[in-house]
Amino acid sequence: QAQLVESGGGLVQAGGSLRLSCAVSGRTFSTTVVAWFRQAPGKEREFVSIIGASGRPIVYANSLKGRFTISRDNAKNTAYLQMHSLEPEDTAVYYCAAGSVFSTSPSSRHFASWGQGTQVTVSS
Repeated sequence: QAQLVESGGGLVQAGGSLRLSCAVSGRTFSTTVVAWFRQAPGKEREFVSIIGASGRPIVYANSLKGRFTISRDNAKNTAYLQMHSLEPEDTAVYYCAAGSVFSTSPSSRHFASWGQGTQVTVSS
């Protein structure tokens, strides 16, 4: 079973930026698909972005409007989510997930390994 540890969350003002990290251990990272999801209070967990094992392909949720960038460093077994122009509506717990199969419309049920989540709070 893989272990995932997210970091980089925090409190930021609207319009600000954050970079989340997801360190993965316990599986071969270079063959691992990584996705980011988020869950706001009272809402269902929703897909944010996914990146293939080699760094491609990449898919983003349509609602992000180009503000987020997913990337990975296979030498460091770490994936990233760079977030710009943050809005109060981006406030949520952000989770990274690891799997073996890439999907252009991933669901949380496609991933067996999850991190504990990192809180992102955007103030207006």
